[in-house]
Amino acid sequence: MPGTTSASSLPNNQLRTPPAIIAAIIAVSAVASAFICWLVYFHAPTDVAGTQLRSLPLVNAILNALATIALLFGYRFILARRIPQHRAAMFAAFFFSSIFLVSYLVNFNLHGETHFNRLSPWWPFYWKLLASHIVLSVLALPLILITFFLSLTGRFPIHKKVARYTFPIWLYVSITGVIIYWMQSAIH
Repeated sequence: MPGTTSASSLPNNQLRTPPAIIAAIIAVSAVASAFICWLVYFHAPTDVAGTQLRSLPLVNAILNALATIALLFGYRFILARRIPQHRAAMFAAFFFSSIFLVSYLVNFNLHGETHFNRLSPWWPFYWKLLASHIVLSVLALPLILITFFLSLTGRFPIHKKVARYTFPIWLYVSITGVIIYWMQSAIH
């Protein structure tokens, strides 16, 4: 189409990722992580009786499971070089993870933290799993956003390199989210 340029036809210097964009993505991710930290550790729950939207933890686990499935399909599609299907699967994973994040924030606002019995023989495993889940979820957010930015702007060589780190971290966070829900449900 006249007047439009595809990313693949741009000179290499125009495909370099602007540092300001990456810095903005990291800044937005840091603000989001700080907000979540405040919500989890400093904000009092609004539904202390626990009567509103009690099924949100289950909804969150389902959303994490759906994100996991979409990620695995996306990985399989890219290995088979089925780019449109890969893109659709990754957008689905992004959608499920985004809806999860909103639901997670609503759940924490309403109910606060779910306490795990520290006397349980599962406590050491649970704590290590939860700690790794939290640390990697903070890392996953900017990686996911950067990976999507690189893809959407046609910077596929660097997208591929970054996705090699993003995918396993995102997958781990999604899977451990489901496991953490199961463990919390089993204890309560």
